[in-house]
Amino acid sequence: MNTNDIDLSPTQTQLVTTLINEHETADGPVTSGQVAEVLDRSSGTVQNQLTTLQSIGLVESVQGPTGGYEPTPAAFAAIGREPMDDAETVTVSQAFDRIDATVEEIDLTNVHHPTECTAHVSLQGTLGSIEVGDPVVVGPTPSADLVVAGEVTAVSETADELVLDVRRMDAPVTEE
Repeated sequence: MNTNDIDLSPTQTQLVTTLINEHETADGPVTSGQVAEVLDRSSGTVQNQLTTLQSIGLVESVQGPTGGYEPTPAAFAAIGREPMDDAETVTVSQAFDRIDATVEEIDLTNVHHPTECTAHVSLQGTLGSIEVGDPVVVGPTPSADLVVAGEVTAVSETADELVLDVRRMDAPVTEE
């Protein structure tokens, strides 16, 4: 089966995204119970869905006492992501609590209009309890030391993208 032809349902996309996020932070197989807890679903339901994803080549089962499930390269392709190898860590914090997620991209819109700047923050990791209206700080970024602070105006259905109403951006001035 060609993975480019796979059309996942929103539930399957959310499940694959969660499995990838958990796998990248766990350094090993992820149990259906771990995925179920993040998605707030029953372990049996998640187990059935993972078996279906295994049958189409998006998930591999790992047997044994430390077993679970691992995403295949096809899983990354199906949701349009690249596996993280040596990604730099960028901190995300909500109300002074650090969130264990990796920032994949920060896309700033309307940056020329200081009162209407929006940031789309794409993440690889589980966002936990971030909700619309929460204050969030992202950064500093590895190369520019950019820090973006704002209020969450939207959280994607798969919880891997935040939209922020930017209240402040800071980057240190360096002399060349």
